[in-house]
Amino acid sequence: MHTKPFHMLLVLLPLLLGACATQPRSETVIAASHAECVVLLHGLNRSWRAMRPMAESLQNAGFSTTNVDYPSQAGGVEEIAPLAVGTGLDGCRKTGATKIHFVTHSLGGILLRYQNEHDPILDLGRVVMLAPPNQGSEIVDRTEDWPGFEIFSGDAGAQLGTGPDSIPSQLGPVNFELGVIAGTGTINPVASAMLPNPDDGKVSVVSTQVDGMRDFLVVGNSHRYITRSDIVLRNTEYFLRNGRVLESDKALTKQQFGSRNGRCASCATTNPAFLPAP
Repeated sequence: MHTKPFHMLLVLLPLLLGACATQPRSETVIAASHAECVVLLHGLNRSWRAMRPMAESLQNAGFSTTNVDYPSQAGGVEEIAPLAVGTGLDGCRKTGATKIHFVTHSLGGILLRYQNEHDPILDLGRVVMLAPPNQGSEIVDRTEDWPGFEIFSGDAGAQLGTGPDSIPSQLGPVNFELGVIAGTGTINPVASAMLPNPDDGKVSVVSTQVDGMRDFLVVGNSHRYITRSDIVLRNTEYFLRNGRVLESDKALTKQQFGSRNGRCASCATTNPAFLPAP
């Protein structure tokens, strides 16, 4: 009788733990050779702290970085996208960079896709998306009628379902060099049970994929912590340099997860490097 409120708490509690800015801000670090800069965009109800391990890794690799802290509860995707993406672009352009890459987590990837589709970024370089809901998330579909849902998700989170009116469903194929890294770990088994397996506790592996992506890697991390594991850090750097993930890690993770991975039905024009085992 009382299981639904308990399940609601387990699903929504992680959102309470996130800290977001009330005003957009960014932290820019300029590399000695600053022709290339990376914008980092965190996910829903998170902050720039979640992306600091990635920022530091990229700085050590010689990239300038602009780590953006944006208010993910400030409105819908159409309102937040120009704010978050624009802040990042301004920070990187001030470094003198001629090529601007992006590394995004979760909602951050949708913000970039939306903004680039509506206002193309001419100096956009390569992009790595970590656990992006490129096809939406079934969790939104399952919980959108729960009391208090909008308090935790905000308008932007509520737009990330899988229905035809969701923001991900309205976006077209990507037209930039994109690498997607998806997770299969979870720290929230109740939320995970609402998703097609395998998943990371917030987004299924299948839902992270999108038409036009250049490369694809599956790792064993959860949605919350995928931004900081060693395998994710090194493959993010490698993709930004080379336009592909490391073959050695692809072979390793394919051996571990290949037989359990799906491929999104709408990705017929892609050539994902990580395919299900036969």
